[in-house]
Amino acid sequence: MLIGICGSKCAGKSTVAQYLVEHHGFQRLRLSAPQDSNGTVSSSELTEESSPSDPAEQIPAPSKPSPPAHSFTSATDLLDFVTKYWRSRWVTTDIHDEAVLDILSRRPFFILVSVDAPIVIRWRRYQARSSSSSSSCAGSSSSPPSSLCASLEEFIAESDDHLYSGSSGVLPLISRATVRLLNTSSSLAHLYATLGKLDLTNPERLRPSWDNYFMSLASLAAQRSNCMKRAVGCVLVGRERRVISTGYNGTPRGIRNCGEGGCARCNAGMGSGAALATCLCLHAEENALLEAGRERIRDGSVLYCNTCPCLTCSIKIVQVGISEVVYSQGYSMDGETAEVFKSAGVKLRQFSPPANGLIHLEKMDLY
Repeated sequence: MLIGICGSKCAGKSTVAQYLVEHHGFQRLRLSAPQDSNGTVSSSELTEESSPSDPAEQIPAPSKPSPPAHSFTSATDLLDFVTKYWRSRWVTTDIHDEAVLDILSRRPFFILVSVDAPIVIRWRRYQARSSSSSSSCAGSSSSPPSSLCASLEEFIAESDDHLYSGSSGVLPLISRATVRLLNTSSSLAHLYATLGKLDLTNPERLRPSWDNYFMSLASLAAQRSNCMKRAVGCVLVGRERRVISTGYNGTPRGIRNCGEGGCARCNAGMGSGAALATCLCLHAEENALLEAGRERIRDGSVLYCNTCPCLTCSIKIVQVGISEVVYSQGYSMDGETAEVFKSAGVKLRQFSPPANGLIHLEKMDLY
């Protein structure tokens, strides 16, 4: 497994990497930063990642020395190395640009994580690190690096360049991250606890489980919905994990699409469950069952739906002999549907995938 970490200046990239090293046995990989025509490192690369730990983040000293990081001069060399040892755990914060990301993304064992924080919080971390560096230089003839002595205005300018530079800005990288962490935590213990609950090393992040795979197909089917009320998608799967049929909600063939005014009830903005007898839209589950036909549904068939089936659909699901229903989002009739399935012996469960997208670490529920 290879985790790449990108993000804004002083957001905590090194801290997340250090957490993976200390708590999950990851090893650091270093990739040389690109140089300009004068042979100097780009200013956007002068971040806290230039050192293995950040005093402002209060990273504790490890109980034993960390293994030396493996260093590479090109992303291709780094990728070739990890490919040989992909079963081990690797982490790098040296995702310099999209060219590097494109190379690393070729492999199925790679995942990109971004780390960000409000600029006020990042400035405070920057100040703390600057003060620490100044103190460490007080008893020596050397002076602290100029990159650690910037004013707030200079810090903002450098941060903006790091994010938005047309040639080396990391904002395009952040937008492609599978997991986007918002790190506003001031406590290392809290940060580590929330990262532990997030379960970044879950193998389902690399290769979706069957539940994740079929629910993704159901969500994709939902994008074809033409219903004004909500987009619902459904996938009917056989006992051998073969797709039998798919469905999405909308008006029947030959009738104008709901989104074009075909269903008066939906276009009138009726509340959930109201005036269903006048609705012309077929539900995603109904379309999937009609497409499959009773003869193709066998014992052990599973219905995946991005929304819990309504009461009317639940009766039809029971009738055709579906053994299990897996859903993602709740619906106003969940209680009634659950009772029908319980009485008929149909298993009902909600799908809970590993958290992706934007995750505010400070607000994560630890319990």
